Order: sequence, then structure tokens, then C-alpha cells
Amino acid sequence: MMYKRVVVPLDGSPLAETALPYAEEIATRMGSEIILLTVLPCGDSEEYRDHDTYISSVIGSTRQKIIECCEMTGRKAIGVGSATRNGDAAQGILSYVNRGYSCLLVMATHGRSGLSRWAIGSVADKVVRSTLRQPLLLIRARGKATDVKAGGILKKMLVPLDGSLESEAVIPYLSRIALSLNTSFTLFRVITGHNHTADSAEAYLRNWCQHLRKEGITAEYKVRAGAAAEQIIDYAGKRGFDLVAMSTRGQTGITRWALGSVAQKVLLGGNTPLLLIRA
Repeated sequence: MMYKRVVVPLDGSPLAETALPYAEEIATRMGSEIILLTVLPCGDSEEYRDHDTYISSVIGSTRQKIIECCEMTGRKAIGVGSATRNGDAAQGILSYVNRGYSCLLVMATHGRSGLSRWAIGSVADKVVRSTLRQPLLLIRARGKATDVKAGGILKKMLVPLDGSLESEAVIPYLSRIALSLNTSFTLFRVITGHNHTADSAEAYLRNWCQHLRKEGITAEYKVRAGAAAEQIIDYAGKRGFDLVAMSTRGQTGITRWALGSVAQKVLLGGNTPLLLIRA
């Protein structure tokens, strides 16, 4: 089992629930428990009264979807539970997922405050910029949640590599995800006038593809020239990727990403779900 738990923060809004289908698919295929996490304001009795009814309803619908998914895929049903914290939403999420056990945090970019001119909501932004020690899958909140299908909704993964050890360090981790979810890899390198030639970039990616194929993973590669973030966003969108996976390093979140400002631009400008993994 790669993850003991898949944690989904919810705030009662339909936008926050857009993360649920992704959590359901990952947890079902990996045999992980789903935890629906809510953070309630201190002393708000009305929030507490509404909370139990809401969570019971979501747990019921999530269990039903998992049963249906397991029937389609022939997998064993998994558990669905809930947890509650009090106080600040971002801090409550962090205190829960940083407790030490292996988990994946799956959350929508926006919640109760709704969509705005900002590409990422305030709670998700605080989590991204925090000392989060667990991998984070950010789902772009665009409206109604997607239903999980037998074939899966995470079939194509784009993995940008910049040649650094930090970016390469997550490949073994992503390989386990790909094997569990039956997800194909596309390794992606962007060259500019200041770095390697196209030939050397292709040789670099080709070597990694050969390694992945030996593990039974469907893998290909692509080299493009231009500004890194713009090329990643454009290629992921036009080719219909289900996921972009990028590495992080250190303990200070977005400010020390292995791809620096490139990763920040992908987060703020992209439309594809983004998996962030600490190298």
C-alpha cells in the first residue's frame, strides 16, 4: 500500500467536492482509506449542527461510488472515514496530514469562497506555501465533479524534468503511482538558448523512458523549445493530460520548488490537476 490514507479537505461547497472523484480513484486502486477532513471555526454552533448532516451525506455518496467503481474494476472495497479539526482551515489541514503516517492530500484549488480572479483559493495557497511534508494533488475547481469511470480519470501523466537530481528523485515515486493507476508517462523537457541542445535533451529523456519501460510503464518523451512554464501549460492542455507531476525540495513549499518560478507559473496558469511531491 503506497498511501495509508487519501485525505480530502471539504468545506461544504460543491467546488471543494470536485476533488472527490480523484481521491476515490486513487484510493480504490491503491487500497487506501479515504478520510474526509473538515475544519470548523471555533465556537460556531451553527457550523457544528450542519457538519454532521453534511459529512454523513458525503460519506454515504462516496461509499456508493466506491462500491460501483470496485464492481467495475474487480477491486476490494475500501474504507471511508472522517476527521474534524478546529480553527484556521489551512492550519487544521496541515496539523492532520503532517502527523507522520503515509498519506496523499487531494484538494480542490477553490472552496466555499468560490471562483474568483485568483487561480488558487486562499486555503489551498496557504497549504502550498506551507511546510507540508506529504504529497499534494491539487484539482482545478471548475464546477461539477467528474464521475470515476472503469477506465480511470488519471490515464496520462506529464512529468517535466530539468536535468536536476531533485526533479529526477521523484521518478521512482511516480513509477509506483503509474503502475497502481495504469497511468502512462510523458517525460517533458524544455530547452532554451541557454541550456542543452535538442539532441542532448532527447538522449536524456530517452534514457529515462527506457528505464521506465523495463518496469512495465508506458512511457514516451517530448522536447520543446521556449519558456518552460508556458510550454508545460500549453502542451498539457492541448494534449489532454490528466495530471502534471512536479517535484519540490526543502521545507518551505513553493518558494524553493526544484523548478522555481516555473512551477509557480504552472500552478497559477495551468488548467490540469497538479501533483506536487517533495523530493
